[in-house]
Amino acid sequence: LARHRHTHLGRRPLRCGDCGKLFRAGPALARHQRCHSREHLHRCGDCGKGFVWASHLERHRRVHTG
Repeated sequence: LARHRHTHLGRRPLRCGDCGKLFRAGPALARHQRCHSREHLHRCGDCGKGFVWASHLERHRRVHTG
């Protein structure tokens, strides 16, 4: 319960051990950590940036298309 309450207080008590990014809840941290264990197979044709998920590449494409 105490850990859950932190999610409502705006604090970010959970830190990714790979990149240091902070999260309020365990499931969000677990979802994020997948990006460190997978290959970034979805590459942007304009800038070469790689993404784990195709949906993130689609969102990134807006940077180039406005």
